[in-house]
Amino acid sequence: MSLPHAILTALLEKPSSGLELTRRFDRSIGYFWSATHQQIYRELGKLEAQGHIRALPSEAPTRGQKKSYEVLPAGRDELARWTSSPQDPKPWRDALFVRLRAAAVVGTAGLEDDLRRHLALHQRQLAEYEEIEKRDFGPGRDATQDRLQHLILRAGIDLETSWTQWLTNALEEFERLPGDTGGRAERSGSE
Repeated sequence: MSLPHAILTALLEKPSSGLELTRRFDRSIGYFWSATHQQIYRELGKLEAQGHIRALPSEAPTRGQKKSYEVLPAGRDELARWTSSPQDPKPWRDALFVRLRAAAVVGTAGLEDDLRRHLALHQRQLAEYEEIEKRDFGPGRDATQDRLQHLILRAGIDLETSWTQWLTNALEEFERLPGDTGGRAERSGSE
C-alpha cells in the first residue's frame, strides 16, 4: 500500500483539510496504515504538484487559513489504476518472533512479562474493533462502501482474535517451560 493512495481514498470519501485528514486517518485508515502528520502534509504537496488533487478555493482567503483538498480526475484515475493492479502480499515481520527465537539460546528473562503486555494490547484493540463493529455496522448497512469497510474491520477483528489466542497459548507454554537457565547450550534441532 502506498500513502498517496490512502490519501486519495480518504479525500474521495470526503474533501478535507490536511488537519481534518490527519484526524480522520487516526480514526480509520490509521488502524491498518499509519502515517505521521508530517508525512501526510508532505504527500498532499506531492499529490497537488502531480495534478492529482487541488486545494479548494476559499471564500475569504486569509493568511494561515487551512486549505481543503479535493481529488481531481487524474487522481481518481491513478487510484483506480492502483486498485486494479495485482500486488503480492508483503512478507510478515515481527520482532517478537525473533525475540522468541533468540530466547531459545540466551534465555527467556523478561519475555513472559512482555508477552503479557502484548496480550493486553491486543485484547484492548480487539475490544475497540468489536465496539466499532457494534456501533457502525448494524442491520441495514448494506451499501457497497459499508460492506467493504466492514470487511476490512472484520480482518482486524480476526487478526486481533488470532493474536490473543496465540499469545494466550504462548503464555501457557511459558508456564510449562523448565526454569530459565539464562540460555541453552544444547541445540533444539529446529532451524
